[in-house]
Amino acid sequence: MKYDVMLCKIIAKKQLTADIFDLTVEAGELAKAAQPGQFAHLYVPGKTLRRPISICEINRAKETLRFVFQIRGEGTAWIAGACPGETLDILAPLGNGYSLGNTRQKAVFVGGGIGVPPLLEAAKHFGQNATVLTGFRNEESVILKEDFEKNGNRVLVATDDGSFGYHGLVTDLLNDLKFDVLFACGPSPMLKSVCKIAAARGVPCQISLEERMACGVGACLGCACRLKKDGREFYGHVCKDGPVFDSETVVWEG
Repeated sequence: MKYDVMLCKIIAKKQLTADIFDLTVEAGELAKAAQPGQFAHLYVPGKTLRRPISICEINRAKETLRFVFQIRGEGTAWIAGACPGETLDILAPLGNGYSLGNTRQKAVFVGGGIGVPPLLEAAKHFGQNATVLTGFRNEESVILKEDFEKNGNRVLVATDDGSFGYHGLVTDLLNDLKFDVLFACGPSPMLKSVCKIAAARGVPCQISLEERMACGVGACLGCACRLKKDGREFYGHVCKDGPVFDSETVVWEG
């Protein structure tokens, strides 16, 4: 895993919802090295730990990285308050991303809430062969629908309250679809359900786990997760071994 630290200039900023922000930064070699599904660690002045934020979009030609993130506390609130022209201290790219394979495969992407942004760059790979299923609390929470559509992806949206799209769980939308490969990112209950569906259909599936991280490089051992390989269970780490895992390697609680 090759990563570096760089002061990155903010060149664009948007507020997508009441608490979700969209930043694009000049990232030079970091953008050239980044892969779909990886993340970055952003430094916040006065805070000991950096904040992990998934990479939403990569433009290698322009050498930029895009981050779409939710305010979760003081650190992410500070990042959301940064303005174009200012710089962010970024450690990236971190972790292992998605293995995307053949563009002719029928791919389905399942994202829940703030787990949707990490799927945008990966879904580009498949263009019109990708169907993107996104789930949110309500219509006000829906993000990035038009961004996926610009890449040629088909997008279906589910909301908990039925105010936009399908009324129900985003995983329900898998029932009527045929696909060759499955990718997902979001809350654990959603990911657990996606894994069961993939296993029942015998379809390869990769999931990105959400976990609190401290160091981001596997040194502090704070983001442990249960994994299995060759019939034995062991503890890996989301930041170093993931955040993207083959669904068959993850051991779920309960």
